[in-house]
Amino acid sequence: MKVAIFNNETNESQRVTKLLRAEIDRVGLEYDAAHPEVVITIGGDGTLLSAFHHYVDKLDQIRFVGIHTGHLGFYTDWRNFEIDDLVDSLVQDSGQSVSYPLLDMAAIYSDGTVDKYIALNEATIRNIIRTMVCDVYINNQLFENFRGDGLCISTPTGSTAYNKSVGGAIMDPNSIGFQLAEMASLNNRVFRTLGSPIIFGAQTKLMLRLRDVNDHVMTCDREKLRLKVKKGSRYLMELSFQVSQKKIYFARYRHSNFWNRVKDSFIGGAK
Repeated sequence: MKVAIFNNETNESQRVTKLLRAEIDRVGLEYDAAHPEVVITIGGDGTLLSAFHHYVDKLDQIRFVGIHTGHLGFYTDWRNFEIDDLVDSLVQDSGQSVSYPLLDMAAIYSDGTVDKYIALNEATIRNIIRTMVCDVYINNQLFENFRGDGLCISTPTGSTAYNKSVGGAIMDPNSIGFQLAEMASLNNRVFRTLGSPIIFGAQTKLMLRLRDVNDHVMTCDREKLRLKVKKGSRYLMELSFQVSQKKIYFARYRHSNFWNRVKDSFIGGAK
């Protein structure tokens, strides 16, 4: 088996990385950062997101394993004091995995060019200066005219992240779909949106057609891009979203139950 390690820069993560690398060498596993079969992330969910985008072109060849060195994360199953147990699981690996759906996003510009992205957690579009105005199309049919701070489009696993903080629903990751949540929408006798999260199925295509061309910020997980128009330059016209054909795979040594993670993170122990 070929193994790679992807860590953040904290002292604890660096310490765990050295211990893990030594154990990998000791048991005779092959270390290969360029073409790994298993990528072990050391840090938290942010580190896992960074590793996901680093290896995004090899998702069908890789399974991920997360070690958390800080607070408990949704994508990290192992603690920093369980190195020996994790290495034993790597040695006994039989290819077991669990997969989660991802989100495809396409940004269409005024000059006809298209930028494509893939999200593990969510994508967002906001206007940082004024009210964002856009037309929302579901399967090429106009659904509503949105006015507000912005919109968040999330995967099932990403539904517990930024989506939850803006009032979105938590989705079961066994469902194949994605979600649209509003950020501070304007709802009055003049302007009206649905005003609640929308969960879409696996075959749905969502399209956002922007009315304004200035001062938008688009994000895809941890990647941010401010789209500022200059005279004669291209500007963002539309964004489209749908469930990706790709998936993320985790090595299922003891992959934690999603609802146990939700309970531990947001509710805590029973009283």
